[in-house]
Amino acid sequence: MAAPRPSAEPADPAGVPAPEDPHALPVTSVTLMEDRAQIERTGLVQLAAGLSRLRIGPVTPLTVDRSLRAEFPAGTGQPTAGGPAAAAGSPGSGPGEPAPGAAPVAGARVLDARVVRIYTPTPPGEPGRDASGLRREVLELEREIEDARHLRQRLDNSLAVIGQAKADLYRDIVQGAGAGDADPERWTDRLERVEQAAEPRIEEANRLRRRLHDLDEELREARQALAAAESEPQQLTAFLDVVVQAETAGPAQLRVTNLVPCALWRPAYRAALAADRRSVLLETDAFVWQDTGEDWTGVRLSLSTARPTLAASPPALTEDVLTLRERSSEERRTVEVDLREEEIGTVGDPSAATGGPAALPGLQDGGAVRVLAAPHPVDVPSDRRPRRVHLSSVSAPCRVENSCVPELSPLVAAAARFTNSAGHVLLAGPVDLVRGGGFIGRGELAFTGIGEEVRLAFGSDDTFRVVRHLEESRETAGLAGINQRTVITRQLRLFVSRLDAPEQGGEVEVVIRERVPVSEVSAVEVRVRTEASVPEPDEVDAEGVVRYTLLLGPGERREIGLVYDLTAASGVTGL
Repeated sequence: MAAPRPSAEPADPAGVPAPEDPHALPVTSVTLMEDRAQIERTGLVQLAAGLSRLRIGPVTPLTVDRSLRAEFPAGTGQPTAGGPAAAAGSPGSGPGEPAPGAAPVAGARVLDARVVRIYTPTPPGEPGRDASGLRREVLELEREIEDARHLRQRLDNSLAVIGQAKADLYRDIVQGAGAGDADPERWTDRLERVEQAAEPRIEEANRLRRRLHDLDEELREARQALAAAESEPQQLTAFLDVVVQAETAGPAQLRVTNLVPCALWRPAYRAALAADRRSVLLETDAFVWQDTGEDWTGVRLSLSTARPTLAASPPALTEDVLTLRERSSEERRTVEVDLREEEIGTVGDPSAATGGPAALPGLQDGGAVRVLAAPHPVDVPSDRRPRRVHLSSVSAPCRVENSCVPELSPLVAAAARFTNSAGHVLLAGPVDLVRGGGFIGRGELAFTGIGEEVRLAFGSDDTFRVVRHLEESRETAGLAGINQRTVITRQLRLFVSRLDAPEQGGEVEVVIRERVPVSEVSAVEVRVRTEASVPEPDEVDAEGVVRYTLLLGPGERREIGLVYDLTAASGVTGL
């Protein structure tokens, strides 16, 4: 997209002649977003007095035209050109610094900036990823012919050396016979050795000549078929044309920014539990991909959760029809209830610590744009392969408990709780878990703010075993039609065992968590019968989670009995 121009300037900057040699402005800074990247090029350019055009490139043809912005940073001129996307202040665009030794050019400003795309013949070399099989066959035949010609040249050189040796031997025979110093045995032996060395090379040279003849025929036929089937492909090359005006000639620093697709990043983590179980080393990394067609070498990398294309179009509106009707007498007498599962929404979601898919999730930033920066310049080639970039690492003190949720799993896991002291938010992403110096699995880290608690499970402990049994009984109490109600009694029995040998240490604390239903209507009542539960629960929170804390010695076995009632009025259905 063309940059805004003052009305006093020429209306058609295309009339300014383009330079013959383009400026190679390197990529110096990249800001990766969820599904695209903003790249920044900075470098010195030589300005001429008056109106001139600078051609920068080649650049990736995927450059988004309307995001293009070119300017002279503060100290070298007045910035005036840019697209609407860049003018709004995209993440990662900061003030540039003039290059050392670059004197400011008086009145330098950018009048226009646009992307110019040109089709050029494909350069020789490897075929592209989309090349046809016929084109690849032609290339392979050309390479095979070239290798065969090199081998034939080596054979010809070897035969020339053997011929020279044979000529020297004939001269030696003539001279020796003329001088009366004949040695027929020596001459015969040397002639036989020369013939033995020449014979296999002559045969190989003949075979190679026949092979070259056949390859030339195959190549001729393949080229004819290729010419009849498809035309020579053209390569799309892009340049940036920047029209500038300066009062005086001289060097100036130019900065160009634009958006490109086919680039993204996702967070990833590595958590290592210390041997004494008192601290956790959390390393924050980022997986970076890009296939823009342009390598990024030694760039300053920023990672943003911004979504430039979010809400680019209004949502579609659909009709929502509400109707009102009278309830029947049967509906007035009954209350329909349903049991449903709800996830407890807390920071550091415990469900994320139990594992999860290894695939990288989308960026979850808590509703605000977050920006992280790589501490060192990085190289990201355009090869579609992920590159792991280290961002930060922090060692935080932690509290480790042996926790078990028998309803979900009979395993007792070592769950570590620690505070996020990394200095930045922890975005949702996979985390590699390390314990005892070895990799034990992969979990998923939920979004965690600065100073909030993180909970990670570092595998199970095979020295514990938990068995769960649930029994349910149903009875009716009260008088029919007056205060009749249904009472559902559930009795839960848990058997917790520690399988260590008696000489393997003292008591170990194990936390058992179970749950009871939580009623949202007055017609259904849930009551934990603490008098019938052995032992009594340590805590029953508002979410219905029942907690037991046990101290188990080596080889010890404990039993937990939990009893609770669900009392429903006569008009309740669905239980």
